[in-house]
Amino acid sequence: MVEIRCATDRDAAAMMRVLDRVIEGRVYSAIERSWPDQDAAAYLRGLSPREAVHVAVDGSGEVVGYQSLDLYSAILPSMSHVGQIGTFITPEVRGCGVGRALFAATEAFAREHGYAKFVIQVRAMNSGAQAFYARMGFRECGRLSRQVLVHGVVDDEVLMEYFL
Repeated sequence: MVEIRCATDRDAAAMMRVLDRVIEGRVYSAIERSWPDQDAAAYLRGLSPREAVHVAVDGSGEVVGYQSLDLYSAILPSMSHVGQIGTFITPEVRGCGVGRALFAATEAFAREHGYAKFVIQVRAMNSGAQAFYARMGFRECGRLSRQVLVHGVVDDEVLMEYFL
C-alpha cells in the first residue's frame, strides 16, 4: 500500500532517484538525465498555486513514484484550463496501482483548481504508458514524428488528452 501526498522541496532527491530509475529503461521518458537535486527542489518551490506534484510513498517511507501537474501555458490565459501531466514510477511497483492512486490525487487537485483538460506526451515505444492512460480515460489526439532522440534512438511522441 502506498500513501499519496503533495511533494515538498525535501522530496527532490527522492524524486530524482525515481526519475533515474525510469530513465534507465530508455523507453519510458523523453528525459535523458535527471536534474541536480537543488534544481528539482527549486522547481517544487516555484510551483504556482494551481500546479502540484504528488508523490507515492511506500510502507518503508521510500518515494516510489510521482506525478506532476503543470500549467500547459503559464503565459496564455486562454489555456489556463489545461494542465500537462507527467508520471514517473519505479519498475518494481508498476502495475500495482501506484499510477492510478497518483492520478486520482492529481485529478482531485485539478478539479479543485479549475482545470478542464489534461494533456500528456508519451513516447511511442512506451506502449505500457499509453495503455495506462487509455484506461484512465485519455484518448490519443496526435503524434509528433521523430520528436525524441534518446541515447541515439529516435522515437515519436504520442499526444493524449483527457477531459475532466
